[in-house]
Amino acid sequence: MLRLSKESDFTHKKFGFDADSIKQSLSNCLIYSVGKDTITATDRDRFFAAAHLVRDRLIDRWMETMRSYYINDTKRVYYFSLEFLMGRTLMNSVHNLGFDQQFREAFNELGIDLDDVREIEPDAALGNGGLGRLAACFLDSMATLNLPGYGYGIRYEYGMFAQRIEDGRQIEHPDSWLRYGNPWEFPRPEVLYQVKFHGRVVQYANEHGVARYHWIDTDDVMAMAFDTPIPGYDTHTVNNMRLWSAKATRDFELRYFNEGNYVKAVEDKNASENLSKVLYPDDTTAMGRELRLKQQYFFVCASLHDILHRYNKYQNNFDALPDKVAIQLNDTHPAIAIAELMRVLVDSHHQEWEKAWEITTRTFAYTNHTLMPEALETWPVALFENVLPRHLQIIYEINRRFLKDVMHRYPGDTGILRRMSIIDETGGKRIRMAHLAIIGSHKVNGVAQIHTELMKQTIFADFDRFYPGKIVNMTNGITPRRWLNQANPRLAELVSSRIGFGWVKDLSQLKRLIPLAEDISFCKEFAAVKRANKQRFADLLKQKLDIDVNVDSLFDVQIKRIHEYKRQLLNVLHVVTLYNRIRHNPDVECVPRTVIFGGKAAPGYVKAKLIIKLVNDIADIVNHDPHVAGRLTVVFVPNYDVSTAEQIIPAADLSEQISTAGTEASGTGNMKLALNGALTIGTADGANVEIRSEVGAENIFIFGLAAAEVAKVKATGYQPLDFYHANAELRAVLDMIGSGFFSPDEPDRFKPIIDALLHHGDDYLLLADYASYIACQKEVELAYQDREQWVRKTILNVANMGEFSSDRTITQYADQIWDAKPVVPVE
Repeated sequence: MLRLSKESDFTHKKFGFDADSIKQSLSNCLIYSVGKDTITATDRDRFFAAAHLVRDRLIDRWMETMRSYYINDTKRVYYFSLEFLMGRTLMNSVHNLGFDQQFREAFNELGIDLDDVREIEPDAALGNGGLGRLAACFLDSMATLNLPGYGYGIRYEYGMFAQRIEDGRQIEHPDSWLRYGNPWEFPRPEVLYQVKFHGRVVQYANEHGVARYHWIDTDDVMAMAFDTPIPGYDTHTVNNMRLWSAKATRDFELRYFNEGNYVKAVEDKNASENLSKVLYPDDTTAMGRELRLKQQYFFVCASLHDILHRYNKYQNNFDALPDKVAIQLNDTHPAIAIAELMRVLVDSHHQEWEKAWEITTRTFAYTNHTLMPEALETWPVALFENVLPRHLQIIYEINRRFLKDVMHRYPGDTGILRRMSIIDETGGKRIRMAHLAIIGSHKVNGVAQIHTELMKQTIFADFDRFYPGKIVNMTNGITPRRWLNQANPRLAELVSSRIGFGWVKDLSQLKRLIPLAEDISFCKEFAAVKRANKQRFADLLKQKLDIDVNVDSLFDVQIKRIHEYKRQLLNVLHVVTLYNRIRHNPDVECVPRTVIFGGKAAPGYVKAKLIIKLVNDIADIVNHDPHVAGRLTVVFVPNYDVSTAEQIIPAADLSEQISTAGTEASGTGNMKLALNGALTIGTADGANVEIRSEVGAENIFIFGLAAAEVAKVKATGYQPLDFYHANAELRAVLDMIGSGFFSPDEPDRFKPIIDALLHHGDDYLLLADYASYIACQKEVELAYQDREQWVRKTILNVANMGEFSSDRTITQYADQIWDAKPVVPVE
């Protein structure tokens, strides 16, 4: 039993928060932590010194928080996610600790440009898109709300990749974000867990004749912990994110060294440690698929053992595990944790199956992030049998017992047995990880109202009927600390000057801005802030990409990972339509527009990478056409990440959220852009529906088929060629792209894109939505011409975004799923 004194050994007196104390700390950290003096120090040295001085001020609160959790023996929430897209930490921590003014004052007095220092920090390459950014927002909110929350994931050495655009094509380079070290993390070499792969399972009977199982002859890897403190805003709570790094076992290395086979020792050590090298290894090869599965098991195995180690310090059995531990599975990537906990309880601790299953299902909850059947994760049974043989046996047993219950509920209905089975028998046996997650969790949630309803009506309709009330909605949210207070300081300052600072912790207070939408003075100040942000981003584009943009043009922004269902290609069709209108009528009056794209395509996703090339080829033609100058500009911003988003989002006028209705679970980019004063053009998909409800239908631009209409069109036989022949503008656009107008050096370059639209089904109904989208974009132009009304609409968007705070989302999780209570740290 761990014993803790309530008397704190730590005190904030050690580190002051005034400018003089910060200057002294910076000098001390530069000398004693970085090993430099002011004469030889570089900006990188000054960044590391600044990081250490902030970290020093976090540690006291971090220790106090952890002590409070132990003293209170509180229920803790563990968020399992393969991604945590944290962004930069320095200024986020400074803002959350509440000494940003003193921090800036200290740097100014020392004659150091803080902006130069902060730009040194790389984005932590621990995620790719919305899934990872959501996880980061949730960690921020849990800490701000004083909830005992922990993040568990993988410490990727290279992340996904750094994107460079060369000759208009995406080229992937290693993202060496750890090249110079990470001042925010604390290595924990003593926190080390063994993770097993491969091998075989031996069954035997114990002295009572009960079947027991041993998993033997395995290939083993060690998981070593790295901890990062996560500070809440305006609170002493600092939670923990624990990431795992793969290390070769000592025995593994010594065996080959002792045989004198140095090369083999090094090769196998590197192979073992590849588990934590990159995020989402290419799964187009058998080796890549195996590595992905191993990654998933690696982090959940280590995390579960760590959780149980912490739990067992206070408890003598596992009966109270669901009362002390809540584990949230962020998508299906960590779903193998259900089988792993069963293995630990049944095989290692000899719990009866029924008891172990009750404990397991009461401990786990699962968040679904997709409605597309093809995107639901499945694994070949043969691969599972090779990599995780005991877990396959456990999954089969879970499935056998579950299907028995289903059969009793629906006797004679073989169809429902086939649909609900964890094992998909069609086209080679595969394990449906979403089914395992649903069956093994006490709650399952969607991430937007429409998404949750479609889950119940479509892909998981059988499960909703079998488990009434298990599927619930938790609409996603974003943290206002990063996405307004930090990313858009000009707007944050303006808002605070009128309604105070309370909105930073209670975003619903933004509703107090609603009357100000009619205040001429405030509207002018608001418009000035937006223009200043646009100028700042325009300067950045000139500096980084040597592209000139018209600051008074409409900044039309689509920033998200490149995927067909997100329909960057529909945006491209509109760009070419605008280009043709100007080209054919140079005197036509139109609203100047700068169309900004950003996002990465998965390395093996050929179609998405070709779309990036198309965007850049169109930009090359459009941006150099003298007939168009100043009226239409196309920009692809490379290597889109959190820091890039913080530059683009405050400058955006129009937010493109144009996925095919029924495909986007929620989206959070729509929330970030609206919170920063961009109007949304989008389909009735994901959180767009709820944003429309909050901001008013007159302050958002919705177009296209609704989800039910999409389903009907597909069911009745969608014919994209009918739309091609019926719409002359659309036909001209597609013919230009397909014939090589934008790729004269290779006329057939984009023919596969056009063939997919016209002759291979147009899976995401771009042509069906084209006319509605073009008409809606015309409404956008007309609205933008009335600048006073446009500004009014943007203010009302900002004012009505309180519902989309991740604080609201986390409060709902805590109340409705986790049964977790706030704990105020001992000071």
